[in-house]
Amino acid sequence: MAVQNGKDLLLKVDLSDDGQFETVAGLRATRISFNAETVDVTSLDSTGGWRELLSGAGVKSASISGSGVFRDAATDARARQIFFDGETPAFQVVIPDFGIVEGRFQITSIEYAGSHNGEATYSLSLASAGALEFVAL
Repeated sequence: MAVQNGKDLLLKVDLSDDGQFETVAGLRATRISFNAETVDVTSLDSTGGWRELLSGAGVKSASISGSGVFRDAATDARARQIFFDGETPAFQVVIPDFGIVEGRFQITSIEYAGSHNGEATYSLSLASAGALEFVAL
């Protein structure tokens, strides 16, 4: 895989639950993380005392974080609404030359910041709220 441009890693939200996704405005940095809990089934019979894990067990989750400049666009307003209403709409993360991850997420935090001589910025964090789908590009 060739080197990829970071700005091509996109976070998109379904604004009206109709399957049409729009890129969240103003983001400068986006990150997605996949997690899986382990279920330890080690016993006295485990070979050499090595830990054994139960295949396919445990809770899977994903988290997304992003930060950028505040634009007061439709996606900014929708993100605020999602947070305050506790909704779990569909999001997409486009990973260049890899694929698209899609599923429902809850916005767990939104932070706004600004300085006297700089732009207003924001950051947000999301947690998966159901099964995710992956489509390779």
